[in-house]
Amino acid sequence: MPSETPTRATAEIGDQPAVLETDLPARLDRLPWGRFHVLIVVALGVTWLLDGLEVTLAGAVASALKASPVLHVDNAQVGLAGSAYIAGAVLGALGFGWLTDRLGRRKLFFITLAVYLLATAATACSWSFVVFRALTGAGIGGEYAAINSTIQEFTPARVRGWTDLSINGTFWVGAGIGALGSYALLDPHWLPPDWGWRACFFIGAVLALIILPMRRWIPESPRWLLTHGDHDDARSIVEGIETRFREAGHTLDNSVQKPLRLRARRHTPLREVLHAIFVRHRRRAFVGLSLMTAQAFFYNAIFFTYALVLTEFYRVPGSDVGLYLLPFALGNFLGPLVLGRLFDVLGRRKMIAATYALSGVLLSVSGYLFAQGWLTVVQQTIAWMVIFFFASAAASSAYLTVSESFPLEIRALAIAVFYAFGTGLGGIVGPAFFGRLIDTHQRSEVFTGYLVGSALMLGAALIAAIWGVDAERKSLEHVATPLSAIDDA
Repeated sequence: MPSETPTRATAEIGDQPAVLETDLPARLDRLPWGRFHVLIVVALGVTWLLDGLEVTLAGAVASALKASPVLHVDNAQVGLAGSAYIAGAVLGALGFGWLTDRLGRRKLFFITLAVYLLATAATACSWSFVVFRALTGAGIGGEYAAINSTIQEFTPARVRGWTDLSINGTFWVGAGIGALGSYALLDPHWLPPDWGWRACFFIGAVLALIILPMRRWIPESPRWLLTHGDHDDARSIVEGIETRFREAGHTLDNSVQKPLRLRARRHTPLREVLHAIFVRHRRRAFVGLSLMTAQAFFYNAIFFTYALVLTEFYRVPGSDVGLYLLPFALGNFLGPLVLGRLFDVLGRRKMIAATYALSGVLLSVSGYLFAQGWLTVVQQTIAWMVIFFFASAAASSAYLTVSESFPLEIRALAIAVFYAFGTGLGGIVGPAFFGRLIDTHQRSEVFTGYLVGSALMLGAALIAAIWGVDAERKSLEHVATPLSAIDDA
């Protein structure tokens, strides 16, 4: 017979327990990796794939947008559309992140995917490109808050770092799909020019439509249910998951775990949320903000405008831009996949500092070679591939850090807040800034932008090395004590 300690209430207020004593989080952490976790990764991790698709398309269709007889946009306006997408993502993350902690992970990851689906389909039919790009971003931003918190709360602690980074790496699977799709659909032999870019945006709508029904199989997070007093539902979900593993032939560790004691409540007051983030955990907040800002500027500034660099300085035809993205996307995908294990083995702090620092140094070197005109388009692509092998792992670790570093009750909102602040500071400014630098047609001006991105990454590396959180192989409750936890001391 299993020896798990049942979740129980030690006091009650009305029909809701005031104090819960539970070992459910420990039971989730002891599970082996199985089909259930694969389902979580596929059904929820698609968020990163969709974001990669959208960001890639924004760059790949830049030339087609400028040639559109309906839109009439220039380089600066292409950069503005990228900034609108990021601005929408910021607002969506904040709004949907707050709702995710109040209403539950499951409700919100249906809503946010539906918002994305409708908005990206509207983009394809749009005469007001910027507006619908902002709405598409709102859906993706909301997805990040709901999805990252859910995935982490189901993933066993010993593989949480590798799993999180690998899922984030699927951004580049989406980028590859966007690159191939844009290459085919922007070919004037297949579709008229003003139809090709519209067809590209329907790719995301189709993928979202396929994934949406798969999410019906994902239960609510037991950890979220516990902090909201729903101990019976939480226990039922965990026992159901354990039953699946036993039926699949797994033997679960039945050693007794020290129970977690929580004071259940329906929601956490906003004042307490802000105090926890910016006062109680202000050092972690500084680290998270630094990592998110640096990677957002680094990525969004370069990636939203890479097509402009290829077309303006290397004279690559707009219809061929997608082909040059494929090796770039491959390097980005392999980075988290190959290096992810080291974040669990060597530790978060060492690996975050190393990947951020290497990214900054390599961008400075390649930027100098670009400014001198010493790189061919193939060499430039190889340089980007190497740089973003490390930068992809670094960027993924920023999301891992902010989602691990804060208490359970405010995890989704914390992800949203730091995504919003970091992306707002680094992502909205970046694409517009680089768009204007490229419009000067001067390599030296673009190099200046690369140096700014490098400096931000090196600064973030130093901050992570000094104040980073050693969260490897530790339960979420150990890394950040829940606000509702009761100290037995």
